[in-house]
Amino acid sequence: MLQLTNTTCATQRRDFAVNKRTAQKGFTLIELVVVITILGILAAFAVPRFASMEGQARLAATQALAGSLRSGAALAHAVWLANGNPNANSVTMEGVTVNMTFGYPSAAATGIQRTLVEYTGFAVSTPTAGTRRFTKTSPTGAAIPTCYVDYTPPTAANLAPTITVSPAPPATTC
Repeated sequence: MLQLTNTTCATQRRDFAVNKRTAQKGFTLIELVVVITILGILAAFAVPRFASMEGQARLAATQALAGSLRSGAALAHAVWLANGNPNANSVTMEGVTVNMTFGYPSAAATGIQRTLVEYTGFAVSTPTAGTRRFTKTSPTGAAIPTCYVDYTPPTAANLAPTITVSPAPPATTC
């Protein structure tokens, strides 16, 4: 009888080990369905959020360029004032000649554009006489017509240039 008990214990140990291995083979179908459902719900909320970020990034780049235009115009005006010659039609900024109109950079390619170091991602045009437009472009190079900055130099002495951003605040994308 003692030998039967040892055999029974050995069989039980072997059965337990076999059952233990089969229990750790993988995930159940229910667990997989729950995980896929949770991922689907997260994706449903995340995708629209990331999709709207592209328009926000374009608007931020356009607003940043507007700030650069303001800074470039102010620096050129400061150089013009420091030179002490109110009749000067140009100033030199870091070795580059910038054409001026009433003490601010002109709208020509030799004016405001020369105050900018970098404006990659923008197409430059002249929509109307005396205005320089910087239109945001897509990664393929196509212009995005609703996303631009216009620079118009002053029309008389003692006036500041006009810098217009489209879309205007409180827009959040373009």
